[in-house]
Amino acid sequence: MVQDRVALITGASRGIGRSIALALAAQGAKIVAVDVDLQATENFVAELKAAGTEAVAVQGNVTVAADVEQMVKVAKETFDRIDILVNNAGITRDALLIRMKDEDWDAVLDVNLKGAFLCTRAVSRLMTKQRHGRIINIASVVGQMGNAGQANYCASKAGLMGLTRSNARELAKRNITVNAVAPGFIATAMTDALPEEKRQELATQIPLARLGSADDIANTVVFLASDNTGYITGQVIGVNGGMYM
Repeated sequence: MVQDRVALITGASRGIGRSIALALAAQGAKIVAVDVDLQATENFVAELKAAGTEAVAVQGNVTVAADVEQMVKVAKETFDRIDILVNNAGITRDALLIRMKDEDWDAVLDVNLKGAFLCTRAVSRLMTKQRHGRIINIASVVGQMGNAGQANYCASKAGLMGLTRSNARELAKRNITVNAVAPGFIATAMTDALPEEKRQELATQIPLARLGSADDIANTVVFLASDNTGYITGQVIGVNGGMYM
């Protein structure tokens, strides 16, 4: 499905980003793993290489244009192209609206939305020359339905969906598709730390009655990244167990 394609993944060293990188690698993709944590990223890339995957680690902050240009430069120098971009890097700074600090609003919008803009702008220049590309943004169910205490996060993810649709229209003529995956409640290290009763409470909000896994998201990304999905663009694919329909 993605054999020998080059995938650049932000926030790749842990969580959903790591699962996405592993899933793409399992299908034969070459991996450009990007994260602010260089040591964790290098360790992850060492694992990928040990398993036979061609991969390179890049330290970079997606909110800094110079860092983003360097990511693309390393990918181009290493693999000569970028076929797949996964804008996965994201942060939270939760607080009720009346208590939310300006810097927490700015930080979340910068990483989650501006970061995706900068990466897409940089990578799309290369994809435009190739006349081929798959761009996949990791949004969130709360960008569709809202969530108390997460005004900044919800706004950033809703904005990411708008960015997805706009970029899909702009880039379609160059054979570049742009889609978003909107995860629901996913079992991660953060949710694992919650008391069992809290996790059960979360599950009651989901028709499938369970939290999703990082692999559920990764498998959807692999589908959208494949050569079989060239007529899907501008879509937001909910992977949420029926939590939002």
